[in-house]
Amino acid sequence: MAIDLRDLERLIADKDFKGVRAELSVLQDADIALFMEELQREHVVMVFRSLPKDRAAEIFSYLSSDMQQYIVEAITDQEVSSIINDLYLDDAADFLEEMPANVVKRVLRNASPEVRELINHFLKYPPHSAGSIMTAEFVDLRKTMRVSEAFQRIRRTAIDKETVYTCYVMDDNRRLEGVVTVRELFLADDDDIIGDIMEKNVIAVRTTEDQEEVAALLSHYNFISLPVVDEESRLVGIVTFDDVMEVIHQEATEDFQKMAAMAPSDKPYLKTSVFTLAKNRIVWLMILMLSATITGSILGKYEAAFISLPVLITFIPMLTDTGGNTGSQSSTLIIRGMALNELDTKDVGRILRKELSVSALMGAVLSGANFLRIILLHPGSYTMALAVSLALYATVMLAATIGSMLPLAARALKADPAIMAAPVVTTLVDATCLIIYFKIVDLLLL
Repeated sequence: MAIDLRDLERLIADKDFKGVRAELSVLQDADIALFMEELQREHVVMVFRSLPKDRAAEIFSYLSSDMQQYIVEAITDQEVSSIINDLYLDDAADFLEEMPANVVKRVLRNASPEVRELINHFLKYPPHSAGSIMTAEFVDLRKTMRVSEAFQRIRRTAIDKETVYTCYVMDDNRRLEGVVTVRELFLADDDDIIGDIMEKNVIAVRTTEDQEEVAALLSHYNFISLPVVDEESRLVGIVTFDDVMEVIHQEATEDFQKMAAMAPSDKPYLKTSVFTLAKNRIVWLMILMLSATITGSILGKYEAAFISLPVLITFIPMLTDTGGNTGSQSSTLIIRGMALNELDTKDVGRILRKELSVSALMGAVLSGANFLRIILLHPGSYTMALAVSLALYATVMLAATIGSMLPLAARALKADPAIMAAPVVTTLVDATCLIIYFKIVDLLLL
């Protein structure tokens, strides 16, 4: 919901610190961060310094990397120390990954020894892995504890934890043994032993697991958090639902860009330079432009058909557009299915049978309608109508097959299926449908 911030802007212009602080206190953290992003740079630090101490770090985590860098470079070492020590470790690691070396050095220099050690540990994990998005702030229990002792530990440590709903049970060597929820603790007796009520069949991920797989797992089981263990099954962190939401957003953005034949970029459009935008788009456009010359060579090969029957040219846009659209529909459905883990390469036979059945039905309806259209526009041209309609039917069948199989082929080759989306499919379908069209025309009309 939109918030009227005109009074707040006036207070900032008047440098009314007390009034700014009062207005900010009633706003949500995300709304404050959005407001700061739209402020003139000279007012940003003033607003940040007006934030309540207990909310400053959380609001800082919502800001873009450019704004975070600007604030860190403009404030004192003491303020930097306060931010980095109050940030959740996963947010701190994400923030530092985006910063230049000089900013990273300054931030780590002002972090407490414990925080600095943990952040350095986080930064060693591969990008886009479970280890890189996890947080170390979780509630750990021992299976020998009583429920009353568990509550005492939760009350004592919860203030520094990102989530307390799910508690993780470890042995003396930090190996994960089970999980127990706060709800289960509330329903248990105070004298019950944690080891007797905990869930022992724990679903966990390795630190090196791809973040997209982690997001799919968390979504599949509808968990609030997921434990992350190292190669020796020692619990090193958890991935929470808010971390996964960010991963889903990043992966969806990347897939959209690849499906539109662009190199992925994680920067907002308005904050990306013209050169970078052009660079991200030109490579695939060049590839598609060069591959489209195949279509031109096919047209040149059948130039004689145009000369003897010029009306044939008028049907080419209809054939290529229908084929491209059909292939795009199929590829989009398959890519989405694989992204949601509904489809995999082992389903190739079932997918092919279904797409052939669907395309046969669509092809029959479209070619029938096209046959009638040509007869109405060109009375008596039954052979031409038959040739064009047969070519359309074959094009729809072939386009659906290509569109469904290319993403599966990409997955089999360990590539991202999103690259086999509309632009690539359309280019391939255009060339093949023209060959089919002129072969049929050559057979029936020439």
